[in-house]
Amino acid sequence: MAEVTVKQLAEMVGVSVDRLLEQMKEAGISGKNDVAEVSESERQTLLNHLKRSHGEDAADGEPKKITLKRKTTSQLKVAGSSGKKKTVNVEVRKKRTYVKRSEVEGGDEQAESVDEAALEAQKAEELRLEEERKQKEAEEKAAREAVEKAEKERESKQEQSREQEEVDVQRKQKEADEAARLKREEEAEARRRKAEAESEARFKAQEQAKKKEPASQDNNRRGKGKNNRGDNRNDNRRGGKISRNRGKNGRPLSNKPNEHGFKEPTTQQVIDVSVPESITVAELAKKMNVKAAEVIKVMFGMGAMATINQVIDQETGMLVVEEMGHTPIALQENAVEEALMESIQAMQGERESRAPVVTVMGHVDHGKTSLLDFIRSSRVASGESGGITQHIGAYHVETDNGMVTFLDTPGHAAFTAMRARGASVTDIVILVVAADDGVMPQTEEAVQHAKAAGVPLVVAVNKIDKEQADPDRVKNELAALDVIPEEWGGENQFVNVSAKTGQGIDELLDAVLLQSEILELTAVPNAPAQGVVVESRLDKGRGPVATVLIQNGTLEKGDIVLAGLHYGRIRAMLDENGKPIHGAGPAIPVEIQGLDGTPNAGDEFTVVSSEKKAREIALFRQGKYRDVKLARQQKSKLENLFANMQAGDVKTFNIVLKTDVRGSLEALTHALEDLSTDEVKVNIVSGGVGGIAETDANLAVTASALMVGFNVRADQQARQVMEREGIELRYYSVIYDIIDDVKQAMGGLLSPEYREEIVGIAEVRDVFKAPKIGLVAGCMVIEGTVFRNKRIRVLRDNVVIYEGELESLRRFKDNVNEVRQGMECGIGVKNYNDVKVGDQIEVFDTVEVQRTL
Repeated sequence: MAEVTVKQLAEMVGVSVDRLLEQMKEAGISGKNDVAEVSESERQTLLNHLKRSHGEDAADGEPKKITLKRKTTSQLKVAGSSGKKKTVNVEVRKKRTYVKRSEVEGGDEQAESVDEAALEAQKAEELRLEEERKQKEAEEKAAREAVEKAEKERESKQEQSREQEEVDVQRKQKEADEAARLKREEEAEARRRKAEAESEARFKAQEQAKKKEPASQDNNRRGKGKNNRGDNRNDNRRGGKISRNRGKNGRPLSNKPNEHGFKEPTTQQVIDVSVPESITVAELAKKMNVKAAEVIKVMFGMGAMATINQVIDQETGMLVVEEMGHTPIALQENAVEEALMESIQAMQGERESRAPVVTVMGHVDHGKTSLLDFIRSSRVASGESGGITQHIGAYHVETDNGMVTFLDTPGHAAFTAMRARGASVTDIVILVVAADDGVMPQTEEAVQHAKAAGVPLVVAVNKIDKEQADPDRVKNELAALDVIPEEWGGENQFVNVSAKTGQGIDELLDAVLLQSEILELTAVPNAPAQGVVVESRLDKGRGPVATVLIQNGTLEKGDIVLAGLHYGRIRAMLDENGKPIHGAGPAIPVEIQGLDGTPNAGDEFTVVSSEKKAREIALFRQGKYRDVKLARQQKSKLENLFANMQAGDVKTFNIVLKTDVRGSLEALTHALEDLSTDEVKVNIVSGGVGGIAETDANLAVTASALMVGFNVRADQQARQVMEREGIELRYYSVIYDIIDDVKQAMGGLLSPEYREEIVGIAEVRDVFKAPKIGLVAGCMVIEGTVFRNKRIRVLRDNVVIYEGELESLRRFKDNVNEVRQGMECGIGVKNYNDVKVGDQIEVFDTVEVQRTL
């Protein structure tokens, strides 16, 4: 082997140049640098040194000792400075050396001594590690105790400061009340003294007036008085009693002025009045502690006539409050919603790990439901019309490795919105792809939904048991969609499964649980329940029924639930198997009854403290939804107005749609509205959940609409109305049939298309004049048939020079209606006299062709 430099040798053995120079120095080879050459003997010397340092005999090359190193990492939760627990990573490193015993039984004492020394070193190392671990635990315990003690002291100081503040506030309030009371007493005393002084002054004035009168008048007045009241008055006055303090019947009156038992406030009470976006006159009066009539009176004075139950806006309410001398406070737009979120966050507790929520997505007939059937050992696909899934199913299964909650979403293209909703509430997506079919359009949509929601993908390559299965093709096609397998350096797990034989099912569940461990999914069990409405429907016997997925907290029977625009107390809870339950924790799907309506699939639900609060928030949401919907309708009307002015009249195909569940209603609505064209528009007049009632039939009559029922039926009254009025009613159970029939019906509303067909061509052979007709062309019919009552074109050198009608068509001297191919005829062209020999007269007909979508 040729000599190499130190730098080249370091690159060959994979170490740094400095490390190699250090090892050569230990082997006795000194004076080298990175560009010095290393001879064969020096390399051999270095190799022998390295073998000896690793316990190998240079002679036989066998290792005499083996050193094993192991490193483990564990997590420990300790209290932080803010009182919250934080996770600390603890790394433990272990090293163990094994020395080879002598090959001879009871052999070399030196090997035994080395073995014993290694064992003693191992024990010493283990003791040292144990001491270090105990010391670290003691330090962590002391740190936790110190933090807890400091936290308790801080909380104690805060509690003491709060108590002191409350005492100060109460003391100041008492002092203010006492001062106000003393002030009121002083004012009352001043008013009393003033009244007594005025009364005494009036009395003195009367006495002086009486002294000036003549004595005779005084005697006459004293004699005329009834019961000698004048003498009595004088006697009373002489006895120290004042007659003015007697009433009609001579009852003595109090010396004090008349005083009411209720002390009227000396100054007007000014209060802060919170004014929401909309409020009734009665509620506003209640907030200001006045009668509603006073508020109405003030509004009349402001020029606004109102009734007690009339709803006024925020601006008007604030003007009324200011007019009545109070301070208005405008509530924020979402003050009610924010207060609800604050109350929910205040009741949060300690977080615990929860089961993953898994959504199964994929193309139609790729085996999604069959795969889940094998997992939970039930038959779902057999109950679906046409063998496809048309509703979202939610259920949880107990596996050997833990619980998993599954959402089975439909795979048909019309259910894009439902699949998108499923991806938004899930933790992990299982993408099912058939090994014999590969990636399809709905498979690409599922990948897009999962990536948009930021949800990790686990790919299940199904139907692996078929002969045409090609898993590598699936990997290549998904790699083009940026779904890279782990073995190719990506982040997505690919598992080959068979829903028919059960092959790979355990590996798929292990992959899902492994992914959930990486995500570290947690929830708070001891908190008010929160989650998402998966599905809702109107049951004839039970009323509104909603399938909900609990994401946080625990939902119990009797809780008051607010779901979207609806609320109610839970009367009954059922699991996915229809069995009654009393409570359910995070990641559990349940079916609840007791709401006042059917919420939309995808609405968030939460448990609130009182029914009054739930009603308030629901009414607020309904008002906002109504305003938004009304504004959207007005905008749509204006847009349609200008569009119709520009594009002409647009025909409308009205439909009244009723379905069994809310998810199907939304999917069908989007699918049918997507069929609209520039000429024909599909208008869903009304859409609802439940059976077809008489009100639906009357609405279809008013709008001249087609009544469509998807997995629902009409009652007797509705059928009678539709039969009497001649309204068409159609029942469906598969979405494909609805779309096809609506397409066909819309084709009938399209304006027909007119096409021209050439029915005959005649060639001009001669031109002559007729006395009454004018110029007549003698022709030979060379193609088709020439008809007298159809329109014609005159062609010269294959260019149209005239279009009009025939004036006459003769065969010899007889007028005829048609002349067939190969016959001669005379043709008179109406209002045209420039026919020449060699021209062609083309006879055509206009045919109406019905258009289709």
